[in-house]
Amino acid sequence: MATTSPSYGITIRVEGSSSAQPVALATTVIAGAGATITALDVVESLLERVVIDITCDTIDSAHAEEITIALAKNPELTVRKVSDRTFLLHLGGKIEITSKVPLKTRDDLSRAYTPGVARICQAIVDDPADARRLTIKRNTVAVVTDGSAVLGLGNIGPAAALPVMEGKAALFKRFAGVDAWPVCLDTQDVDEIVRTVQLIAPVYGGINLEDISAPRCFEVERRLRELLDIPVFHDDQHGTAIVVLAALRNSLKLVKKDLSKVKIILIGVGAAGNAIARLLVLKGAKNIIGFNHRGVVTRDMKSTDAMQQWFIDNSNPDNFTGDIAGAMKGADVFIGVSAPNVINESHAASMAPGSIIFALANPNPEIDPAIARKYAAVVATGRSDQPNQINNVLAFPGIFRGLLDANAHKITDKLLVAAAEAIADCVSPEQLNASFIVPSVFDPNVTKAVAAAVKKSV
Repeated sequence: MATTSPSYGITIRVEGSSSAQPVALATTVIAGAGATITALDVVESLLERVVIDITCDTIDSAHAEEITIALAKNPELTVRKVSDRTFLLHLGGKIEITSKVPLKTRDDLSRAYTPGVARICQAIVDDPADARRLTIKRNTVAVVTDGSAVLGLGNIGPAAALPVMEGKAALFKRFAGVDAWPVCLDTQDVDEIVRTVQLIAPVYGGINLEDISAPRCFEVERRLRELLDIPVFHDDQHGTAIVVLAALRNSLKLVKKDLSKVKIILIGVGAAGNAIARLLVLKGAKNIIGFNHRGVVTRDMKSTDAMQQWFIDNSNPDNFTGDIAGAMKGADVFIGVSAPNVINESHAASMAPGSIIFALANPNPEIDPAIARKYAAVVATGRSDQPNQINNVLAFPGIFRGLLDANAHKITDKLLVAAAEAIADCVSPEQLNASFIVPSVFDPNVTKAVAAAVKKSV
């Protein structure tokens, strides 16, 4: 799906002779090469030369290089500098710690640090519950990863995962006022992860597990929930499932179908797929056929992992044993949390009338959305440049805002469903249409609605 994206935005500084009309010349070259120009600034305008900065979105790094080469080949233009806007945004990291209190005088120091802080320490010794009232704990979340399943990049390790965790922390602050901090662990041993998180837990009011590969993520989450008295939430599982349930509820309203009667094809039965299935079954889905990298999941299979065994026991009621093409025939809903291009145009065309396609692999979905929209009544992706973005940011900020405000200790299925319904309800009947099944991530009512629903369900 070759479309330009802000994530591959560049700013090119170009110089040319005034008589050559370099602004018109450069913009013609860039537009002709397929980029989307988003800004233009004349830096210098002199009698003999003009210097301009042109900002544009490109398809990928190779496309950005092609545009630079095309400009450089023009004898009337000189490329002075090319800046990658995404790399510039990340220079020095995206988050920081700031003090909430003034530290300008000796009196300030005596209260914020020694000797006054000793009184606060002693108060917590006398009543450990005071840690929530007198420290950052009541508004702080650890974003924990081992870097083993980062975005669509795979097992890239803790250091390379840090930019994603920084971004997650920034989203927590922007959308819910929650102070989150990346905790990137240099181990992929379940015992070490669990023990490390247990040791650092006193600082935090909640734990957000992120980008830990299946099936280890299931055990890490289960054990930490048993050990800790603060909520543990695996966003790749439950955040995705919550937003999918919200989007599907509204989509089924549009096509006038019932969740209990539709045929659902789910490709990608990992962490997210398993959690999606659990929520859908909880809300009444009865016919989910799942595929993993080995093929269809059938009733006669066995797994030593409890979560995967649950899926085996609760899916494929007629024990379908064919391929994806066969499963897609007459299907009402397709949900993909797997890899690019795993279904094609003929698959989409074979679905039932009023079909729904959620192709959520990122950055490249399971089918080109433009092709999917030729046949499906509703199409959603994980991309911000397409309508109906299934984005976890609709869920996790409000969920943790509600959990922290309620001083919650556990995550429950009731809470997850309540969050999904709150998201779905943020789209009014007047707003609901095939291109607007979930609210915008920038809708200020979403976090408030989800937080309120979570607090009520705790």
